[in-house]
Amino acid sequence: MGHALKAVASERNRNIGLGYRVRAVREAMGLSLRDLSDRCGVSAPMLSQVERDETSPTLAVAERISAGLDLSLSQLLRLGESVPVAVVRKGERQKGHSTGGHSFEMITPEKAGQRYLASLHRLKKGASTGGIEDPPMHEPGSRETLFVQKGKVSLLIEGTEHVIEQGDAVTFEADLPHCLKNVGHGEAEFLAVVSSGLRQTQ
Repeated sequence: MGHALKAVASERNRNIGLGYRVRAVREAMGLSLRDLSDRCGVSAPMLSQVERDETSPTLAVAERISAGLDLSLSQLLRLGESVPVAVVRKGERQKGHSTGGHSFEMITPEKAGQRYLASLHRLKKGASTGGIEDPPMHEPGSRETLFVQKGKVSLLIEGTEHVIEQGDAVTFEADLPHCLKNVGHGEAEFLAVVSSGLRQTQ
């Protein structure tokens, strides 16, 4: 989704139609025209015409398409208004609640329609992000990529433990119950990027 937002923003100097935005978000979600058609109830041929800006959908149809992309119509329209660069200064990071030796800061800005979030986490020695029995924090279909910058953490998911050391990265289904624990000798620090989307079926 980040690539789609950048692509939309990079076109800010010309008039971007709704169709361009629909196509950018659809492709970023890994959806075919038929997939989106099934999600929103608008025919694939009609969606194709909308994406090529060959037709202007009614408000009702546009709202159905937006819902199929997990966005409100206003969010989809605002994608084209984004500035190409959003800097989050170190002192301006939104901080999460620190509990049990776990603290984190958001390093992505709050933007309408954004489909990924990046955060910097710190775990004190022996601390964890929560319990394996805690309900998942992320919406269905979410994926998380975690990069350990310092220390060593253990990812427990679906009864299996994965030890991730400094310099390692792991990607997993973030809508499954999971927890992370610092199993190193000092403080652990890791970067987490969570993106939403449809889970791929085998």
